[in-house]
Amino acid sequence: MLKKRTKVIILVAMVLLLGVTGYLNIALNNNVANTNANTVTQMNYFDTYREDRQSARDQELLYYDAIINSDSSSAEAKSSAEAKKLEIVNTMESELVMEGLIKAKGFEDVIVTNSATNINVIVKCASLESSQVAQIVSIVKEQTSKSLENIKIIPVE
Repeated sequence: MLKKRTKVIILVAMVLLLGVTGYLNIALNNNVANTNANTVTQMNYFDTYREDRQSARDQELLYYDAIINSDSSSAEAKSSAEAKKLEIVNTMESELVMEGLIKAKGFEDVIVTNSATNINVIVKCASLESSQVAQIVSIVKEQTSKSLENIKIIPVE
């Protein structure tokens, strides 16, 4: 009789331990998954933006290349496509130079977008001091001919 009772107690204890182990596994995995998701989202914003921007530009360049290489395109269309392609390349170079110069001032990460009218600077930081804003504006004004009203600086954590 004692032997049967001992087996039942051991079996119940093992089932309880299995249940507790399963619960802890689920609880801890959910906690780690939530922490990793938040970290990845914050860290990948700048990389994701750069990838999206590059993908869009690659599509534009392919479009202009198709116009340039097409036998049915007029000379005017080819000339316009070449000018637009050169404009994209110049914009890419300008943004890359400004991003590098701003990073050299001590900012962790930065994205610069240069349109015909505005320049947007997205900086990875909690907040910007006036001296930091002055540094960024100085770099942008040196590299472009945009006025202060057309320069937007956005801090992002």
